[in-house]
Amino acid sequence: MATPQEKLAESLEVLEELQNSGVVAIRSADLSRVQRERLSEAGFLKEVMKGWYIPGRPDEPAGESTAWYTSYWGFCAAYLNSRFGDEWALSPEQSASLHAGNWTVPNQLLVRATKGGNKPTNLPHETSLFDVRTSLPSEDDAEVVEGLRLYALPAALIECSPGYFQNHPTDARAALAMIKDASDVLRPLLDGGHSVIAGRLAAAFRNIGRTRIADDIISTMKAAGYAVREDDPFERKIALPGNLRMTSPYVGRVNMMWQSMRDAIPEHFPKAPGLPKNKTAYLKDVDDAYVADAYHSLSIEGYQVNPALIERVRSGDWNPEINQADKNHRDALAARGYWLAAQAVRKSAEKVLDGENPGGVADGDHGTWYREMFTPSVTAGLVRARDLAGYRSGPVYIRRSKH
Repeated sequence: MATPQEKLAESLEVLEELQNSGVVAIRSADLSRVQRERLSEAGFLKEVMKGWYIPGRPDEPAGESTAWYTSYWGFCAAYLNSRFGDEWALSPEQSASLHAGNWTVPNQLLVRATKGGNKPTNLPHETSLFDVRTSLPSEDDAEVVEGLRLYALPAALIECSPGYFQNHPTDARAALAMIKDASDVLRPLLDGGHSVIAGRLAAAFRNIGRTRIADDIISTMKAAGYAVREDDPFERKIALPGNLRMTSPYVGRVNMMWQSMRDAIPEHFPKAPGLPKNKTAYLKDVDDAYVADAYHSLSIEGYQVNPALIERVRSGDWNPEINQADKNHRDALAARGYWLAAQAVRKSAEKVLDGENPGGVADGDHGTWYREMFTPSVTAGLVRARDLAGYRSGPVYIRRSKH
């Protein structure tokens, strides 16, 4: 007769198969009732709403939101596909923000659907989605990103309300910077006869320094017989880098945020004190701050069932309350890597204190900091050696963060 541990391991294998196939939103039909109850009782499955679940962790405290935020977009995509088929799309404003690289979990996700109910659906941790019964973008003006049905970027910018540019200026500017040529927006502008929107977008492009696109929009619309008046939707103008043709939306967002914040920074900073006179005392302060710094930085978690965990459960060795060493093995390796990286940064700081150029030191030593951070995990086989050659290839979620 199978032991409780063996039964749980069998259920975990089914959950692993679902995760490996890309399933984030788990429906009741994906698991048998016994498997579902067994995984829920062990903490590996969290109920989102009746009949819908997401993977969880058995060691997370009550009220922990990280499992939900890490699963949010995948869950919403699967839920909306199940409910509306392909007859839905996120709002133009949400589409523009996602195109701009802003994947922050919203308090309420606005969804357009031909069979929308015009009412909210409550989700965990005070989030919800609201499906509005309305028309959808044409096939040419829509695209699917990470399973989510979005307005294509040009169509999203055209359909966005003027308030979007004021309430989300970083997203709006980053989205505008992704447009490579005026022709991207001119087709839908001309097809719809959107002279007012053309004036708004032309002014918005001029605001971010894309004068050629702005001029092309105005001249083409006028040539087609439309009277166009520019109306800047942004509340203020900021100086932006000369080359705004972004290959990545994240580059654009970082540039926009920096440009919008940099003017306010000097007034909150004291005058530069220069290098400390007492090198030993300064390094002691660095050492004293390590514990607090590490505490705040080592809260990154993951949520993926793996074969090693299944085997520990099957053999009866897995018990998060008794076998604390197993539970914290990955955390210990992360802490070790953080310590090694901190020591490497400390050595770099010593070089600066000895008079070397700070920018040159950071540029030369940065690779060492990164390697020290992840070498323990490579040695233990938790991270591939090839990952030491660059940055993370997937998202990392900080506990309780919506990002």
